[in-house]
Amino acid sequence: MDRITLPPGEPIPMTTRRTRWQQAGQSGNFGKRFAELIAAGEDVDGEARLADTLLRRGARVLDAGAGMGRVTAALLRQGHDVVAIEPDEALVRQARETYPGLPIEERDILGLRPDDGPFDLVVCVGNVLIFLAEGTERRALGAMRDVLGENGRILVGFHLQDPPPHARNYTPAEFEADLTAAGLRVDLRAGTYQLHPANDAYGVWILSRA
Repeated sequence: MDRITLPPGEPIPMTTRRTRWQQAGQSGNFGKRFAELIAAGEDVDGEARLADTLLRRGARVLDAGAGMGRVTAALLRQGHDVVAIEPDEALVRQARETYPGLPIEERDILGLRPDDGPFDLVVCVGNVLIFLAEGTERRALGAMRDVLGENGRILVGFHLQDPPPHARNYTPAEFEADLTAAGLRVDLRAGTYQLHPANDAYGVWILSRA
């Protein structure tokens, strides 16, 4: 666990550690699976629908760990100004193939700087936080905090039980301790993106600056 608390505005150092996602080595399968679901007309927009309810029309959004771009694409269709970042080259390529013209950058959360903002909302869903490199969770949360605009919020979601292979088992208590240390507070915790009550299987949080 990363025990370093960075003050607001402090530059976020990069890490050379391999992420848990890199250790899993399944980016191609992940992108292919979602591309097939989209081609089959399946509903893959649950996270984006919740994100949209948190925003005024034409809001500026950062999709942090955008994967193959499904959340970004859905929010663009709703008229928002969205920037997507994703460090996995294969997923960036898949995003561009599935959604031609999608505004996605091959970039890591830890590379964010305050002047990349301000954003009305940062979306960090789909288990992104539990696939980070070990010990970088607080730094990633701090980086997302630093690009928030006035009244900006962060939407986070990940599995609490039975996480994917190589992903971290991140308990709510550990996560909330880390977000507090990163200068954030919990505005809402739920168990699904439809805002069912909090449970032990999946965690959804809406955060803002402390």
